Amino acid sequence: MLPEKKPASPLFSSGPCAKRPGWTTENLENAPLGRSHRATTGKSRLKEAIDRTHSMLGLPKDYLVGIVPGSDTGAVEMAMWSMLGQRGVDMLAWESFGSGWITDVTKQLKLNDVRKIEAPYGQLPDLSLVDPGRDVVFTWNGTTSGVKVPNGDWIADNRAGLTICDATSAAFAMELPWSKLDVVTFSWQKVMGGEGAHGILILSPRAVERLENYTPSWPLPKIFRLTKNGKLITGIFKGATINTPSMLCVEDYLDALGWADSIGGLKGLMQRSEDNLKVLSSWVEKTDWVDFLADDPATISNTSICLKIIAPWFLDLSDEDQTAAAKKVATILDERDVAYDIGSYRDAPAGLRIWAGSTIEATDLEQLTPWLNWAHDEVRLAYTT
Repeated sequence: MLPEKKPASPLFSSGPCAKRPGWTTENLENAPLGRSHRATTGKSRLKEAIDRTHSMLGLPKDYLVGIVPGSDTGAVEMAMWSMLGQRGVDMLAWESFGSGWITDVTKQLKLNDVRKIEAPYGQLPDLSLVDPGRDVVFTWNGTTSGVKVPNGDWIADNRAGLTICDATSAAFAMELPWSKLDVVTFSWQKVMGGEGAHGILILSPRAVERLENYTPSWPLPKIFRLTKNGKLITGIFKGATINTPSMLCVEDYLDALGWADSIGGLKGLMQRSEDNLKVLSSWVEKTDWVDFLADDPATISNTSICLKIIAPWFLDLSDEDQTAAAKKVATILDERDVAYDIGSYRDAPAGLRIWAGSTIEATDLEQLTPWLNWAHDEVRLAYTT
């Protein structure tokens, strides 16, 4: 039997993510379109986005926030190309994006003193192996694996190296220990449901010190340069962006921040995401064909929730057929306008990935779960009869 109700919104993509509830284009009417981003109006909107980000995240007063090009990827690359190479670096990876940062450091920057600390999908690497005398690059939340770092206890307070944290699916949805993080990057197209192409770069005083006292041996493209004549380009952190930003996207982000304020700020955002995880956790607990990809409950993401199919009929299939079957579950729901874009990431194990960040309504997830069961049964019958 087909479930009676569909989710009010079928938007469960893990990026770009769903807009905030009640969003319309009318909310963007104040965007200074057709104006220079260097003009007073444009700079003031950029500065407001920076200041409100700083305030809502509860950053230490001496931490800097900048809007940079290239989404989260651009922000991470900017940090790695500008700061790595002074000392050895530990690269942590347990999913696709962490593995990508390893490739960039070893194949593009060609650093010699690199330690890879890795784990397969569903697990975290041994964080106790991280050397506080070395730099470390890691994702806080593995968007493609649904595995997050449960806390920052493994990061030494008296570390000599820098911590460079890709927090793109964690910022605004998870508690981040700012005193332990020297560089943090994210994109507002994740938890805040903003438009793509813009990244946020957050620097601690230790990161600024590295920038002003270390010059990499390789040339830096203009789009990566954070210093001039050995000093930080402070304008980047006051609204003078490196290249031209979309003022429409900036206005959209400001709208999302306003909505966040209306639901209780950072705590309200995190609570909504945690409540969404509870909905799916309750369903997984009573459903025999599915489980979280994360092995350890303490590491289950509350934003990019990755699921594996554990039904015997599915496990008996070849890897190729498992991939096709899992895609079919997602496709059936897409075609019926129930859930869009919930297939697992292309490099991840066959399964499903459902965004449960703050812009998702718990009621939509509640109405999605019967459809997940129905789609699974439809695909199971196709493969077993």
